[in-house]
Amino acid sequence: MADEILTVAEVAVLLKVAEKTVYTMAQKSELPCFKVRGQWRFRRQDLDSWMGSQVKGLAAPEHPATKTKAPTRKGGRR
Repeated sequence: MADEILTVAEVAVLLKVAEKTVYTMAQKSELPCFKVRGQWRFRRQDLDSWMGSQVKGLAAPEHPATKTKAPTRKGGRR
């Protein structure tokens, strides 16, 4: 199907997470979704793109490997 629309239960199976996790992620706008008469719906194409961007995000490190020295306190009591 060209424009497949999925339910919360179907997305939970696809992502291998609990339905509550899908609801929470939808409410926080962490997943591409929309509502139809109060029920969350997800376009498969949008989820595929989102999953691809998540995988790409894991490939590149978020922070450089260099460590920064913690600031030291000057003066004052210990």
